[in-house]
Amino acid sequence: MPREIERKFLLKDDAWRGLAHRQQAMSQGYLAGTERASVRVRISGDHAHLNIKSGGLVASRLEYEYEIPVGEARELLALCPGPLVEKTRHYIEFGGFEWEVDEFGGANVGLIVAELELDAEDQVFPRPAWLGIEVTQLRRYYNVSLVEHPFSAWTDAERQP
Repeated sequence: MPREIERKFLLKDDAWRGLAHRQQAMSQGYLAGTERASVRVRISGDHAHLNIKSGGLVASRLEYEYEIPVGEARELLALCPGPLVEKTRHYIEFGGFEWEVDEFGGANVGLIVAELELDAEDQVFPRPAWLGIEVTQLRRYYNVSLVEHPFSAWTDAERQP
């Protein structure tokens, strides 16, 4: 059974900039999103994927992902409600782990979140100095939530974790 174990963090500062060994622009939308599961379409460069992920504000969730033709992904993105999630993913190697730092654009411009995929929920990992507080348990930082309530519409209180 495919499972994703992922932790999400805010960043303390911009010290991570310049550390990325590659970057990738992404555009994604959600065909469905409930507390139980989400169905996402993502175009990343010359590749596109359909993704089904179990819900919940937990680090470990079921995840199924399938490559689909980019043309079909564009058709599916046109069916997605709300603004698309536009972001640039920066890949950073640190302490034997690959961090993914998502810098959002569009309706979510100004939001930057670092993610780390792990092999186990209790896996120990080194924390870079630029890493801020963990937001894995906060729904508003999940991409599916950013469609419903984009960062640009957050109140000052919501911007404070």
